[in-house]
Amino acid sequence: MTNSATGALETPLDAASIAGTETRIEPGARSLPAWGAVFSLTMGVFGLVTTEFLPVSLLTPLAQDLGVSEGAAGQAITATAIVAGIAAPTLAIATRRIDRRHVILGLTLLLILSNLIAAFADSLPMLLVARVLLGIGLGGFWSMVGALTMRLVPSEMLSRAMSIVMAGVSAATVTAAPIGAYVGSIWGWREAFLLAGGVGIVALLIQLFTLPRLPPVTVASFGALVDVSRNPAIRMGLLAILLIVSGHFAGFTYVRSFLEQVPVFGVEAISLVLLAFGIGGFIGNLAGGFIAERNLKTAMYLPPFLMAVAAIALLVGGTSSTVTAIAITLWGFAFGSMPVAVQTWMVRAAPKEAESAGGLMVTAFQVAIASGAILGGLLVDNVGVSSVFIFFGLIALLATGVIGGFARAPKA
Repeated sequence: MTNSATGALETPLDAASIAGTETRIEPGARSLPAWGAVFSLTMGVFGLVTTEFLPVSLLTPLAQDLGVSEGAAGQAITATAIVAGIAAPTLAIATRRIDRRHVILGLTLLLILSNLIAAFADSLPMLLVARVLLGIGLGGFWSMVGALTMRLVPSEMLSRAMSIVMAGVSAATVTAAPIGAYVGSIWGWREAFLLAGGVGIVALLIQLFTLPRLPPVTVASFGALVDVSRNPAIRMGLLAILLIVSGHFAGFTYVRSFLEQVPVFGVEAISLVLLAFGIGGFIGNLAGGFIAERNLKTAMYLPPFLMAVAAIALLVGGTSSTVTAIAITLWGFAFGSMPVAVQTWMVRAAPKEAESAGGLMVTAFQVAIASGAILGGLLVDNVGVSSVFIFFGLIALLATGVIGGFARAPKA
């Protein structure tokens, strides 16, 4: 779907805990930016997001090959989301004494291993093992990437550096689904996972050559997470994430099934429509930032409203290839604009605890992804694929009403 967080709020290490390490690189302390290292994080993000959502474009052949229903196969996304939601706030604590360079390399190795296991999976449990490993890598990487980026560039270049890292998300959004569907149709779904593993290998090599030593400068704490969660604006932001993202993934996880059954698209048409979704998301990401700068509340409730419009269009006119293509492009635009608004909302709501707010945001995203995929799977298997889009539209309308009617935008 995907967007990032900077992890839990942390407290200083004592002198003994850093004895024997190199001079610590404090956030914003660099005089020269380490752009190669920043790009290595971009590649890591690209590989993780690509792998996370590969099952969306490969769901039908994957389910057939493993001999399970599409609803059951969709739980490959659920497993990743659940584990990532747990890993996001906890991995920084579990690895608090380890050089962050080594942690990032280890998480990238998990990405590669996950893709290899998925490519050779001969059963759903084996595939789920692969997705659990991916969840650990995904949650840990997202929880640390913002804080690490702060240590790789001077403070005045942080916005530019974060834009470069987030470009990995945009690139994965545009390319993962259509390329996955295309590679799956030409070579097979297993080869798509192998290709994603190759991206992970490239990321690992770049990280090995560019990431400096990054001894831990702080020790993570759960206390700050609890304190931030009591903030009313933070709670509204988390509720918005849970509603919007769960509805989105209830539908998006099974969008290929819808495209095959309702407008009756072939693989090439599905690839093109998913590409349109990605391009819409890329443009939406830019538009979301523009709108958030001017009216943050509008930037928050506009995405679910547009998603509801897209869901209604698919339900009413989904048999038309033109209507479907336009609706899914609009859907991509809406979802692409959402993360920028949410991230801005959370930072403004807790400017002094932005890292803790980011950690909660990552967890909320993953919980929403998991719940959406679970509910979508139950609906697909027991009612039919169209019921997923009824649920999606209703949740999107609910989110629009809650945010538009009750939310108060935090001040800049």
